[in-house]
Amino acid sequence: MTSVGNGIYKLGINGNSASHTIKASTQKLTNFFGGLAILFVLWWIGIYLITLNPSMVHFSDFGPVPAFRAIPYMWSDGEIPRAFLSSGYRLGSGLLIAIAIGVPIGILMGRSRTFRELSNSPFQLLRMISPLAWEPIAVIVLPTWNSAIIFLIAIAALWPVAFSTAAGLAKVDPAWLKVSRNLGARPWQIITTVIMPAIAFDVITGIRLALGVAWIVLVPAEFLGVTSGFGFAIEDARESLAYDHLMAMVLLIGVVGYVLDSTCVLFMRRFSWHRG
Repeated sequence: MTSVGNGIYKLGINGNSASHTIKASTQKLTNFFGGLAILFVLWWIGIYLITLNPSMVHFSDFGPVPAFRAIPYMWSDGEIPRAFLSSGYRLGSGLLIAIAIGVPIGILMGRSRTFRELSNSPFQLLRMISPLAWEPIAVIVLPTWNSAIIFLIAIAALWPVAFSTAAGLAKVDPAWLKVSRNLGARPWQIITTVIMPAIAFDVITGIRLALGVAWIVLVPAEFLGVTSGFGFAIEDARESLAYDHLMAMVLLIGVVGYVLDSTCVLFMRRFSWHRG
């Protein structure tokens, strides 16, 4: 094939690839917004059907239109930023504690057979206890409601991180560890240069699972004892009968949770060995 023909051939391949990428991106955006549109239409229809009954007309504020209208007012009033800051601080603190404890425990479970066998039954028992079941104990033992909520988030997020880390370490080729030892690597160097890069994808997967559990625990944990956060805002809106504010907060909780989960997915793709 001549150089000109070869160039035309490559140009055709690149053009097809770009066209395929644009088409795939367009399809993803269409599915994304189409799915949201279906959700909001079903939401609107459900509220409309309920409010056809005159005795249920007060439920009209639960609809999507009042919720969207309330968001700018709640933002300018400072209610949404305060909820973001308070809930974000509790969620971040709890997750950091869970990661700091869960990753080393997971490494021990993956590296030490004795530790894994001894810890399996107690860890599985503790994992199956609902995080909210610890709330009365946490409130009694810890000095503030804030610290109690952080504890509940940490205990909820700990187990997904630990078990996912252990599962990732179990997949590491033992030959890598043997080679690193033969090259004179110290235990800490093996952990930082071999083990952690190898299990990064699994650790982030565990963090993603932990984030989902922690986000679910956070809101009901904020219903009592605190005066800030998403859970408090929902409870306050319920007591003041501001149902549009209540649904606006519910909507924002879903949006923030979706963004956090999507961020974890991006990190998972970054550290995946199978990415293109």
